[in-house]
Amino acid sequence: MLPVEQLLQVAQEARNHAYVPYSGYRVGAAIETDKGEIVGGCNVENLSYGATICAERTAVTRMVASGAGSSIRQILVASQDGVTPCGICLQVLKEFVADGDVQVHCFDEDGSAHRFRFRDLLPHGFESVNVRRTEPPATQV
Repeated sequence: MLPVEQLLQVAQEARNHAYVPYSGYRVGAAIETDKGEIVGGCNVENLSYGATICAERTAVTRMVASGAGSSIRQILVASQDGVTPCGICLQVLKEFVADGDVQVHCFDEDGSAHRFRFRDLLPHGFESVNVRRTEPPATQV
């Protein structure tokens, strides 16, 4: 495990790049991957609020797109008041969290932190075992 301070630095830098013209609420996230890499992300708002993407999901998509890893060792979120990831972010993160004991560190602007186990934030998340895979329909000629 990398020191939390390294993740905090990446999350704070990402937070500085947040695009938040509507809420003004900047969030930065950093995830440590199974390869020992740190990937950061920030929230990016959109006038069509449903198109907004949170910092945690930005970090996950960057992790996947860059090949930085395939699972998450720890997560850090930096915001003005130390919020935890939202429900959608927790569900997306779950796809890459192999162990419910993964630590989620939530920092506020004063440097105060709260630490949670992932499973405590999303105790009954939707899992792939809940999805029945089917073959695509045959093409008609």
